[in-house]
Amino acid sequence: MSPDVVAAILPFVAVGFAAQLIDGALGMAFGVISSTLLISLGVPPAAASAGVHTVESFTTAASGISHVLHRNVDWKLFGRLVIPGVIGGVLGAYVLTQIHADAARPIVLAYLAAIAVYLIWRGLRFPPKAREPKWVGPLGFAGGFLDASGGGGWGPVVTGNLLLQGADPRRTIGTVNTAEFFLTVTISATFIAALGWEAFTSATVGLLIGGLLAAPLGGYFASKIAPKRLLILVGTVLLITSGYGIAKFLLS
Repeated sequence: MSPDVVAAILPFVAVGFAAQLIDGALGMAFGVISSTLLISLGVPPAAASAGVHTVESFTTAASGISHVLHRNVDWKLFGRLVIPGVIGGVLGAYVLTQIHADAARPIVLAYLAAIAVYLIWRGLRFPPKAREPKWVGPLGFAGGFLDASGGGGWGPVVTGNLLLQGADPRRTIGTVNTAEFFLTVTISATFIAALGWEAFTSATVGLLIGGLLAAPLGGYFASKIAPKRLLILVGTVLLITSGYGIAKFLLS
């Protein structure tokens, strides 16, 4: 690999590392950060989402293994999430290759911002009390659809809502990360079938390298951070990413 090529992909390696470290530890952010970066560089939304999901097929595998080894996965919850998530992901990928699905995005972002504020407040004021989440299947479907059609959203939508229902923070993050592997593989296959391999550019190679370097660390950090602090951190990341999306929409 020539020095020019290395210099070109190093910024994407750094972004991939930081985004995956946050995603693995807090259950969200890789797709949103990476897709936003690629689209800001002029990559079409469908191609950006395809490239990011291809990268995530590898990073979520490594991150999922890390969470399994650190016993962060609730397998019952995993089973309730993964099938609806895959179905929603396939439908979302198809929709994005056919039409622009941006109409509902501001509403979803405002909803996620409200969840973020509540999670921060709950983390600051109350010790988290784990409860069995009841609304899981439809949530998985919605998260999968929004993730594929928006280039990122599985973590914010699913992790945020499960924590809102009172699910245990550490096991929620581990379960959502592990289920995401099956979602991203399915979405990537759908995009590749529709678009081919053109979306896999040097930028996505950089994101892949950085993401793979950071992925094994996510399970460790999720298992070590106290539940109350996890709630506050998840809420903060969710508020930043959704707030950025709202500001971008208002200024466009």
